[in-house]
Amino acid sequence: MSSTRPRILIAEDESGIADTLQYVLQSDGFTPVWCATAEAAIASFEAEPPALAILDVGLPDMNGFELFKRLQARMRDTGGAEVPMVFLTARSDEIDRVVGLELGADDYIAKPFSPRELVARVRTILRRSQRAGVAAPAPATAPAPAAQAAPLPFVVDTERMLIRYYGRPLELSRYEYGLLRLFVQRPGRVFTRDELLSMVWDDASDSFDRTVDAHIKTLRAKLKAVAPEVDPIRTLRGTGYALNEDLPARP
Repeated sequence: MSSTRPRILIAEDESGIADTLQYVLQSDGFTPVWCATAEAAIASFEAEPPALAILDVGLPDMNGFELFKRLQARMRDTGGAEVPMVFLTARSDEIDRVVGLELGADDYIAKPFSPRELVARVRTILRRSQRAGVAAPAPATAPAPAAQAAPLPFVVDTERMLIRYYGRPLELSRYEYGLLRLFVQRPGRVFTRDELLSMVWDDASDSFDRTVDAHIKTLRAKLKAVAPEVDPIRTLRGTGYALNEDLPARP
């Protein structure tokens, strides 16, 4: 097997799911490495850091979130390159998705998953990671700045709940801010309407797909007012929305 095939670490205790992951990844040019426990995943990670790690939330010996923190700490201690990480979570465990993203994971994949979608997400994350280049993570004791510059023409100020676009502050509603902040955090990542409802709205059960579409429409209008020639939000018909990864440096 060629050494140029990206190595993908899989931490998953269910053999059936692990077999599917290994098959689709290997068929698409990756080298999957399966670990049935968190301890085995840590040992594999330390022996040879992968290009990307897929972590099941419900591992038998350690919570997947704790494994994520352990691997993050390992990268900080060794000063190695950052490894993108994706959580596997049950479709009903909505809180798992939110917690995983808040921890800093690059994405999550809900079970049962589409093999084609899984491979597409892995490729997107790796491509985005390569474009960003290798950057040393900040020390754990360093305070996070209130304003965070994204690798796009956006600056997110979480303390003020303010987002600047091409240097101009946007006057956003609460939900417009939530949507745009989520998009900016994961450019290129396709969010379904249901996902946006669950992650941005207080009570998704009281909202509908049309609510998301309406807020996307008003958000687009405000972005267009700043840069008329730029369309930063992509619509994937029948699927959802994503932030364009190839925005110009200047409008």
